[in-house]
Amino acid sequence: MSGDIKNINWYPGHMKKTRELIQENLKMVDLVIEVIDSRIPRSSRNPIIDELIQTKKRIIILNKSDLSDDRANNAWADHFRSQGNLVLKMNANRGEGVKELFKMLEKLQDEKNRDKALKKPLRMMIVGVPNVGKSSLINRMTGRKSAKTGDKPGVTKGKQWLSVDNGMQLLDTPGILWPKFEDPEVGLNLAFCGSIKDEIMDLSELALELIKVLMREYPELLISRYKLDDILKDGDYSETFEREIDGEQEAALANMEAIAKKRGFILPGKRIDYERTAKTVLDEFRSAAIGKITLEKI
Repeated sequence: MSGDIKNINWYPGHMKKTRELIQENLKMVDLVIEVIDSRIPRSSRNPIIDELIQTKKRIIILNKSDLSDDRANNAWADHFRSQGNLVLKMNANRGEGVKELFKMLEKLQDEKNRDKALKKPLRMMIVGVPNVGKSSLINRMTGRKSAKTGDKPGVTKGKQWLSVDNGMQLLDTPGILWPKFEDPEVGLNLAFCGSIKDEIMDLSELALELIKVLMREYPELLISRYKLDDILKDGDYSETFEREIDGEQEAALANMEAIAKKRGFILPGKRIDYERTAKTVLDEFRSAAIGKITLEKI
């Protein structure tokens, strides 16, 4: 396996500006809404955000919860609540959870204005790493296409104050990533979920790494989706991972090639089309076609 895939560094100039922007504007807001990807709740939380926000009141949105494991969603929600945060599971793309969010925000606004003659609207900042669904959430909250959305990370640029339907004020910020991933698994998890641009990745290597993870954590879903009974029989995967890492690599490659054959991804000369297979596996993981998967457990 190449070294590149496990040493992902991606810190464009605008990420540094985002950090400064958050620091400058934090004192102007009552609340921070942090959007994370429920499939990777640890990897999609930037430690810089904790450092910047500190004691400011926070709502953590477990977004894309329709794509992740329901039991894991509940466990993560309980975990974040135990740390003193408000938590909401959402699917911002379809608008699921938006009513509950507004109820939560209206309660906070009432608390802020209690015993005050001059009632002020709640002001909030929305933060998160690229491609966790911030723009989709903002569009749902404002009732219009206020923020740019796209499947590719890094679509939102610059700062903008937006009016929420109920008169509250919302500050959007571009996605902020780490200067360096100390844990290579964090970089891989973000890449699996599309928070790092596919264009800078070796997709065949990335899909191979994802297949390894699925073999360990969700073998039954992998078998079912790609009809891999002849490759991953009951017990095969657990035995494979008791052996050295080379065995894992070989098993993952065998499964990737089996997927290509099942789908007919064969090039002239009976060669495996690894690139097409890789894109298929990544796309089907990201859309939950393989199943509801959470890559990080409590």
